Amino acid sequence: MSAVEGDKGRAVGRFAGSLAITVVLCAVQFVDVLGVTVVITALPSMLTDLDASTGQGTLVVTAYAACFGGLLMLASRVGDRVGHRRLVVAAVVVFAAASLLGAVAASVWVLVAARAVQGVAAAASVPSALRLLTTLVPEGLARRRAVAGWSAAGAAAGAAGFAIGGVLSEFDSWRAVFWVNIAIAVSLVVLITRVIPADQGAHQASPVPWLPAGLLTVAAMSLVGGPTVLAEDGPVVSGLALVAVGVATGVGFWVTDRKAAAPLVPVVARRSARLGWGVFGSFANTATTSSTITVATLYLQQEHGLSPLRAAGTLVSFSVLVIVGSSTAPWLIGVIGWRRGLGLGLAVIACGNATLVLWPSIAGIAVAAGLGGLGIGVGSVAATDIGTHVTESIKATAAGAINTAAQLGTAIGTAVILLIATTSSAHHAWMAATACATIAALAAARQSDATLRADPNDQARNGTTARGTT
Repeated sequence: MSAVEGDKGRAVGRFAGSLAITVVLCAVQFVDVLGVTVVITALPSMLTDLDASTGQGTLVVTAYAACFGGLLMLASRVGDRVGHRRLVVAAVVVFAAASLLGAVAASVWVLVAARAVQGVAAAASVPSALRLLTTLVPEGLARRRAVAGWSAAGAAAGAAGFAIGGVLSEFDSWRAVFWVNIAIAVSLVVLITRVIPADQGAHQASPVPWLPAGLLTVAAMSLVGGPTVLAEDGPVVSGLALVAVGVATGVGFWVTDRKAAAPLVPVVARRSARLGWGVFGSFANTATTSSTITVATLYLQQEHGLSPLRAAGTLVSFSVLVIVGSSTAPWLIGVIGWRRGLGLGLAVIACGNATLVLWPSIAGIAVAAGLGGLGIGVGSVAATDIGTHVTESIKATAAGAINTAAQLGTAIGTAVILLIATTSSAHHAWMAATACATIAALAAARQSDATLRADPNDQARNGTTARGTT
């Protein structure tokens, strides 16, 4: 074999290895994010079968996202200590066990508990999977494609959840949603152990800041639980008290974490403009899409009388166009820059939400869902791209923060928009989401690239520029 042929062979091998790693880790992301939305179109069937209220149904939706978002930062630190591959495998096993509990649930509270444990498992696996992806896949085109695939997997999973939940509940039962998870989880464990290299070397032994982590989790759950109680026509004082607890514990997290010996958010991460805008974009993207699609799903079934399957079919445009947006985003961001890419994505989301307000027919909702999918496809890639291109020392933190923002955006956005829809109307809820997406788009568009060039984490050694990756 000639030297040239040997080099080509090694290059093909590296490509195949990177591709396999990307596919497996993106599959972890897909399954975990799928869990957020897969129950939504099946929700009316769940509520009827378990004799539960609409407010309890909101808990079924948000318990997963609240635990997912609240524990992601802690999970990223735990992965540094025990090994990222080891943590991903353990988390997928726990996810399967929680799915079994959900599949046999005889009451809504058992179902809520199963969803919460699933969220904990998802929180443990996602930041470590992203950390492995950005470490094992070499920088350059392969890394950019891997990050785009990661973002596309997350966005597509959130969208596909509506369709998958609808199909399974229509032709079988809502319990099939959980039975399918078990089979997928077992397959993932096999693939991870075969494709992802074993953890190497000594793991970081820095202490875990349990107090800040606990405060962050309580803050996330309280900020989700407060609007949920209010939406259920529960005691107003209790709902407002939960919101107040959420705000107070959020402030407590920020204060105690700054004083911790090994904070969840290191000083370098707090000062990173890249990470800050990645977090902002991830939260805004999911808060203004998952919430409105949830309301649209219920609206289609309750106001238009559609079955779960037909409701899922109406929203399939979201699933299709989120893939289109994610696929074109790497090229688009390279041309117009990350801030314009993020601003454009949010602007398209705002247009989709406005369409829901102005054209709430079945056809109008299908068009609006497509616009929302296209917008989050572009916006999520932009947010992930900018937020994860930081120094090596805070990559695990960045992975946790980006995913935390996305899941808290889903949980808090859904809780708040459902509260507005319950206490007022779906149209008012969609109007509120339109306003939020518009404000976020304007904020991103007004941000100067000079901020990134001045950012100490925007370094040439990371292979990044203010206009995207090089």
